[in-house]
Amino acid sequence: MSKILIIFGTRPEAIKLFPVIRALAGVPGLTVRTCVTAQHRGLLDQVLAIADLAPDIDLDLMEPGQTLDRLTARLLTGLGDVMDAERPDLVIVQGDTATAMTGALAAYYRKVPVAHVEAGLRSGDIYHPWPEEVNRRIVAPIAALHLAPTETSAEALRRETIAADTIHVTGNTVIDALHWTSAKVAEDPALAAGLDSIAARFAGKRIVLVTTHRRENFGDGMAAIARAIGRIAARDDVAVVFPVHPNPNVVSVMDTILGDRGNVARIAPLDYPHFVRALGMADIVLTDSGGVQEEAPALGKPVLVMRETTERPEGVAAGTARLIGTDEDRIVAEIFALLDDEAAYSAMARAHNPFGDGHAAARIAAIVTDFLAAGTTPEAAPSNPTGTAAHADRD
Repeated sequence: MSKILIIFGTRPEAIKLFPVIRALAGVPGLTVRTCVTAQHRGLLDQVLAIADLAPDIDLDLMEPGQTLDRLTARLLTGLGDVMDAERPDLVIVQGDTATAMTGALAAYYRKVPVAHVEAGLRSGDIYHPWPEEVNRRIVAPIAALHLAPTETSAEALRRETIAADTIHVTGNTVIDALHWTSAKVAEDPALAAGLDSIAARFAGKRIVLVTTHRRENFGDGMAAIARAIGRIAARDDVAVVFPVHPNPNVVSVMDTILGDRGNVARIAPLDYPHFVRALGMADIVLTDSGGVQEEAPALGKPVLVMRETTERPEGVAAGTARLIGTDEDRIVAEIFALLDDEAAYSAMARAHNPFGDGHAAARIAAIVTDFLAAGTTPEAAPSNPTGTAAHADRD
């Protein structure tokens, strides 16, 4: 019997890992344990509820106004304590969060192999996205299994001299989650009925769905986004649906600049079923998120990305996404071009989604099972080590 510890702490991680947890739970000979750090407490809990997941361990480490260095230190020691107690044979982390980075590092300190879901994404700029780009790069040399969503991400790992036999192209698990949740909402529309009033309010209008929360856009960038939304919503034929991220750096700017407008529905963050419905309602998605760049094309929705770089260049190359930055005039012009040019809109809406077919979790479960069966797991370091290796950083 092998034990797998799956670590996550944010809403995007939970969305992209719940299909993996479900796939691994059905594998004979595996014990699957889950640990959440709760980097996103409320947003994380929404996903856990819809996926019917109860974490085995909940560290609940987030504090208001917590700095990145304090969060990193608390994550590293907290996850280290969990690994000493659990003694897993494999640790699975996802993506680019502080939870993923520290989870991989704590496992490395104990010589426990790491499988990295959504490995190999690179923007080429360590400050965009910040700090996610560096978090991913830190995980890469540690991981024993690199579960790359696309061939582009796999090639990025090969360029970094990651061993080719440790890299596996699986597709992105967010497509699995999207398909699963879409089917669940279709079976039970009440799961996303909270958007009924907005659907009725904006009937007959072109809907722009907005999400924004990136740290690098705080300040002037967020202010420009707010002004652009106001100008877009001034059109009689357009409505904006805007689930506002709870970060004060977002909320305060939107309160000050955007205020209340008839064609803008500023709403609380959506649970995943409601977000999937919102994607379906939208004509265009305006975002600085990473995961939305993958989800929206699966539903045929053009994505305008309010960033200068992206670690998901496949969407740009395929024509499903376009990088537009945070310049106010550029945002407005790009939105209006898609609204007013049917050919331009169709070219993006009909482009092939490069991010997967909805079977990534099954592939990952098979790869992980083969890895453990092969007996390639290194011998774990002792709990609370006190020897030379534990203090090598002092030499």
